[in-house]
Amino acid sequence: MNGWMRWLPGLQIIRRYEAAWLPNDLMAGLVLTTMLVPVGIAYAVASGVPGIYGLYATIVPLLAYALFGPSRILVLGPDSSLAAVILAVVLPLSAGDAARAVVVASLMAVVSGLVCILIGVLRLGFVTELLSKPIRYGYMNGIALTVLVSQLPKLFGFSIDSAGPLRDLSSTTQAILGGQANWTAFAVGAGTLVLILLLKPYKQIPGLLIAVIAATFVVGALSLDETAGVKVLGQLPQGLPSFVLPWIEPADLAQVVIGGCAVAMVAFADTSVLSRTYAAKTGTYVDPNQEMVGLGAANLAAGLFQGFPISSSSSRTPVAEAAGSKTQLTGVVGAIAVALLLVFAPNLLEHLPSSALAAVVIAAAIGLFEFADLRRIYRIQQWEFWLSIACFVGVAVLGVIPGIGIAILIAVIEFLWDGWRPHHAVMGRVDGIRGFHDIRRYPQARLVPGLVLFRWDAPLFFANAELFHQRVLEAVAQSPTPARRIIVAAEPVTSIDVTSADMLAELERSLRESGVEFRFAELKDPVKDKLLRFEILERFGPMYPTIGAAVDAYLEEHSVDWHWEDEESD
Repeated sequence: MNGWMRWLPGLQIIRRYEAAWLPNDLMAGLVLTTMLVPVGIAYAVASGVPGIYGLYATIVPLLAYALFGPSRILVLGPDSSLAAVILAVVLPLSAGDAARAVVVASLMAVVSGLVCILIGVLRLGFVTELLSKPIRYGYMNGIALTVLVSQLPKLFGFSIDSAGPLRDLSSTTQAILGGQANWTAFAVGAGTLVLILLLKPYKQIPGLLIAVIAATFVVGALSLDETAGVKVLGQLPQGLPSFVLPWIEPADLAQVVIGGCAVAMVAFADTSVLSRTYAAKTGTYVDPNQEMVGLGAANLAAGLFQGFPISSSSSRTPVAEAAGSKTQLTGVVGAIAVALLLVFAPNLLEHLPSSALAAVVIAAAIGLFEFADLRRIYRIQQWEFWLSIACFVGVAVLGVIPGIGIAILIAVIEFLWDGWRPHHAVMGRVDGIRGFHDIRRYPQARLVPGLVLFRWDAPLFFANAELFHQRVLEAVAQSPTPARRIIVAAEPVTSIDVTSADMLAELERSLRESGVEFRFAELKDPVKDKLLRFEILERFGPMYPTIGAAVDAYLEEHSVDWHWEDEESD
């Protein structure tokens, strides 16, 4: 039972669901619905398919992710980051045929879903563990700025061609100065934003929903869409998705498969980072491999029910969070509400102003910014602060997807740097303190004549092998008495690769020719197994379980008169 239940996190949440969460999830679902409809339609058109299929790609994936997805807060659906990739495949293969465009896009979703599920099953979701807190802050601050800037034209009642946050900001400013702003639309949007922010501290009041309803009522009652040119959502298309197995001619299949794999990689990167960021923010654990299974199941469901590839949403997720969402029931409520609107009330949101929707997104984006903890990080470790800023600039200048790539690249460099230039120490005995300690911190430490105790605080691998070689020779050369033996305190050494193993063999040979014995203490059994497999274990003589045992053996074998003072041997 537990074996297969782990693949269905949604059922586990249902079993632990608390009644107190229900009002929050219901209200958040209704608020989310006001965004799901216009965004779904807009991204469908941007992807080269009729608008109603964007709603199909909203309804079914939300239901699938609620069952298979591990995140309690993540919202999935059509996304701007995928639109260009989908359009690049759909446009040439559909040749203007809307029905064929839907089939091509649906088949891409199926391919994307299968790829994501495979990533999860093969447990390749570990990439999300590469992202440190400062890098996540930089990424989310960049996302917040990107989302906020993208909504400014809608807030002022006009549209621009998106070209990245900074260029969009410049274009928006030029459009406003050029007289393109609709100040009535801005007044509605700004009023909505102010109302949301004023009501935000009162958790029991559904501020977002109240603000959206008020804006819709004002625009409808005063006919501002007709008299002042305020853009509104308009009448919704009707109909519900049905199960269809998409298929095209084998000659075009290769392009669809390549496109499906491409959107899977983009969705994987976007969802992985966003999921881990919100998991850290909410203090919950999310299995990254299950996240990929959930994303894959949502895409597969979208493809089989006339949808197109989807991803996590960096704009709708914060709206759900800001509205008080507790679980994926929020997404289920949103999906059901969209379906009911399509069937029973396609005109209900007809007068919903676009500037009010922009205000909802801007309010959510404001809540994403993280400054307080960055100030603390700057105070205690400035280089990590600048890593965060670099990630922020990458997202803000290049866009979300390249920004994710930069974040992961920075994380890998950060990890490799720590392993490439690790801490090391020559150790001595400090009277009154148990153990052996870094002589740079304790200059009064007593050294054992002829013995060098050397500690290396990292795994040994290709990037730091040469540095280890240099530091060991330096420690031997700087010994105040001629060195007879060097003992490496190897407890921090958790792994050894082929490059470092060859280096150790060469180092042992050169030390032995110089009359210095090379030994290890506290070497872990898995590392011993590797040295045995590399056929060099016997080169290093006896392996000592502790540094104290290694020192005792040296004193006895070389008849060195040295005392532990008042401390007992470790």
